[in-house]
Amino acid sequence: MILNILLLLAGLVMIVGGAEFLVNGSSQVARRAGISEFVIGLTIVGMGTSAPEMVVSLMGAIKGNADIAVGNVLGSNIFNTLFILGLTALLAPMAITGSNKKKDIPVNILITVLLLALGMTHRFFGVGNDILSRQDGLLLVALFIAYMIWSFVKDKPETADDADSGKRVSVWLSILMVIGGLAALIFGGRLFVDAATDIAKALGISNKFIAITILAGGTSLPELATCVVAAAKKKGQLALGNIIGSNIFNILLILGGSAIICPLSFADIDLVDAGILLLSALLVLTAAFTGRKNELDRFDGGVMLLCGIGYFVWLFMNL
Repeated sequence: MILNILLLLAGLVMIVGGAEFLVNGSSQVARRAGISEFVIGLTIVGMGTSAPEMVVSLMGAIKGNADIAVGNVLGSNIFNTLFILGLTALLAPMAITGSNKKKDIPVNILITVLLLALGMTHRFFGVGNDILSRQDGLLLVALFIAYMIWSFVKDKPETADDADSGKRVSVWLSILMVIGGLAALIFGGRLFVDAATDIAKALGISNKFIAITILAGGTSLPELATCVVAAAKKKGQLALGNIIGSNIFNILLILGGSAIICPLSFADIDLVDAGILLLSALLVLTAAFTGRKNELDRFDGGVMLLCGIGYFVWLFMNL
């Protein structure tokens, strides 16, 4: 037990330290390359912090376990938006740019609708079966490549006034900070989840409770740590880009790639699950037009958290 507690603390230290290095390194890379912090969060940070989801889902697809692949991604996207983005907004409200409103947030909604339409054709349209086929997977991966290219082409570089006024470091050191930060986040997250699971089992907590709480939230620890650190450093666009990028990466590349390996059944996905997934994407858009316009403020964050808590209560009641 004492060893597990020490491992838990070590994992937590690695997560916090890794997030610090990742945010600082990513900001420096953005400044050096003339790329906006949002696009850095959307691509490098978003894809990097989604590495745990990618490993879990691809391994599930390789082993023919669609429940793991689909449930992991849908659960992660719901947790990312309702809990992580909600908590981040409570800590530090973040601006929503015109580009976010016109391009990034609508794309997140559209691909969520597309995923549900492709994976739940029988329940929604009364035709076919509720399976994400290999052809669907190829379509999702092609859309991911197109969106990444579009994001860089349409990106508006930061001006000198927008850039962080902190001390600049060399480009190679910045890249090493990003790589080292990602590695610490992923390894520290794995260490934290394993130690927490062992402690919970030693205390006699049920496997179902462990799966829904520790393991479900464990793969989202990198996003959580990165967003909290970004919020503390007043880098809201990096945090928003991280969540939107992670969600898009999860659906288009992780589920798309998993479906190419092995068609994925959506038979066990409840209509409530699908509804909450879509609601989580829509809440980010409504935040731009309610309360303080063009800002994800503390009220929006509170609404997201309440929706997330309500959904998890429903899950526990329907175990």
